[in-house]
Amino acid sequence: MPRFLPRLRPGFRLNAPRRPVRVVVALAVAVLLAGALAGTAWYQVDRADRRAQAARDALAAATAATQAIFSYDYRRFDASVSNGALFVTGEFAKEYAETTGNLKAAVAKEQAVVRAEVSAASVVHATPERVEVLLYVNQYRRNVNITGEKVDQNRVVLTLVPADGQWKVVRAVAI
Repeated sequence: MPRFLPRLRPGFRLNAPRRPVRVVVALAVAVLLAGALAGTAWYQVDRADRRAQAARDALAAATAATQAIFSYDYRRFDASVSNGALFVTGEFAKEYAETTGNLKAAVAKEQAVVRAEVSAASVVHATPERVEVLLYVNQYRRNVNITGEKVDQNRVVLTLVPADGQWKVVRAVAI
């Protein structure tokens, strides 16, 4: 036996200092819990940031979309409709095409010009994947049946989703 090791009496055990098992388990649980809480907090903050960004982007897109969708000029009706079609997607794109197709003859006959302007807009509900926007829309209209220009004040809720790298309208409801 090497000289640097002490001689032990028979039956004597060398006990290394041990941490109690409960303390180790408690520390492990605390570390896991802290990690889970930090991960949850990070996820919530990230989701809130994405929701806020979606709301800002969709609100900006909703104003331009509203002006394009709800405006037309009998002299350039097809161009007005084509411009509006750039802002719609999904089933609403089909509905928009059908509605404007049915409207074309009456617009030409009445020589109608409608110019939509958004006077106020606000986000009603937002997720990173879908945003609902309430818009107060003034439609200034002229045609052969009225003298001067008339103003229709409308309230519309647009639902927008990201499509083709931008926010597009999938639903429009007048209220």
